[in-house]
Amino acid sequence: MRDTARKIEEKYFSNLATHVEFLPVEWRSKLTLDGDTVDSITPDKVRGLRDMLNSSAMDIMYYTSPLYRDELVKGLQQELNRLYTLFCSRNPEFEEKGGKVSIVSHSLGCVITYDIMTGWNPVTLYEQLLQKEEEELEDRWMSYEERRLLEELYITKQRLREIEERLHGLKASTISKPPVLKFKVENFFCMGSPLAVFLALRGIRPGNSGSQDHILPRTICNRLLNIFHPTDPVAYRLEPLILKHYSNISPVQIHWYNTANPLPYEHMKPSFLNPTKEPTSVTDSESVSTVPSPTTSPVMVRRHYGESITNIGKASILGAASIGKGLGGMLFSRFGRSSATTPQTLETGKDGAEGDDKKATTVGTPPFPHSSSSFLEPAVELEHRIDFELREGLVESRYWSAVTSHTAYWSSLDIALFLLTFMYKHDQEDTDKSNLDTI
Repeated sequence: MRDTARKIEEKYFSNLATHVEFLPVEWRSKLTLDGDTVDSITPDKVRGLRDMLNSSAMDIMYYTSPLYRDELVKGLQQELNRLYTLFCSRNPEFEEKGGKVSIVSHSLGCVITYDIMTGWNPVTLYEQLLQKEEEELEDRWMSYEERRLLEELYITKQRLREIEERLHGLKASTISKPPVLKFKVENFFCMGSPLAVFLALRGIRPGNSGSQDHILPRTICNRLLNIFHPTDPVAYRLEPLILKHYSNISPVQIHWYNTANPLPYEHMKPSFLNPTKEPTSVTDSESVSTVPSPTTSPVMVRRHYGESITNIGKASILGAASIGKGLGGMLFSRFGRSSATTPQTLETGKDGAEGDDKKATTVGTPPFPHSSSSFLEPAVELEHRIDFELREGLVESRYWSAVTSHTAYWSSLDIALFLLTFMYKHDQEDTDKSNLDTI
């Protein structure tokens, strides 16, 4: 991702005075968890595939286990804070100049990062369930003895809360609790994320406001973006959890990295999905290449010059397994370059950019042609779009694509351009504004 982002940065963002640095957050290997117990019970046949399942599916099982959940959360939290502290110690001007931090997470890493930022834990859910049961008890008829015991229970619980509050007050007066993360998150990018399923199972239901605050308050994270490939079996949409009717609205299509003069994302209007029956066999899926999936937007006209994430993802299953173990990535944006620094000494390799490439500074996509769908103006719209879908490329089969797409996000040029677009958004607007003022 660092290499692909550097290529995109040189081509499209070379005229900006800031720089995006990628710091990999590798936290999984430091955890002990069950030692090598799972590895010892894994059969040897198709070992590569089993290793991939162990590195992804097993982590989900670990995370849902009360025995290991805290260890996973603390492992990622400590590594995020350690890297940020180390980065700031080596670049003291980062905080002084208002440097911003974004997080790119993959798969289960999205869920763990979300829980760290919001402070969610299973105890909270348990308390909510108990409260609901108490309300249901109040509504039904009870005998005198049942009501007396219930009142006694309420009094005992109230007394317990008072003691807990006094205890927390004493602790707070002696030790000030540090923030969970040492930085404010500007953008939270989720790639191939099952976060929507976790939130749905926790009782999150669509609301009537189009605000991101429904699932992630803006005070915690300024912008949430959910990136997925249409055939990624682990990824789910987030927008229908905020407004239900968005299940019938197409996700925003991520543009090819080499699209000329595209339309910015914020100017793209929402459009209806065009659900059709999914092909039932490999032959059908290959022959009917333009048939849209009922769970994704209509497949766009295939263009040979674009990048397909599945073409990148045809690494061996063993390679995919090793990728799957690093579930999170961290970005530091708006890292100011010193005016005294020469282009030759910059880490981003600015001297390799061509003059023609410097002209392309705006990012977006042209309006995508829908054969039978139309643009719509719903009564309530999202403040910002959250679901962004990669375009399907020229692949042999959707089944093969389902195997490779989940681990291939890291090396995609399309995704690199997408990430940099949102992280350079304010810098680019300021640059464009200053250019207009000069004119």
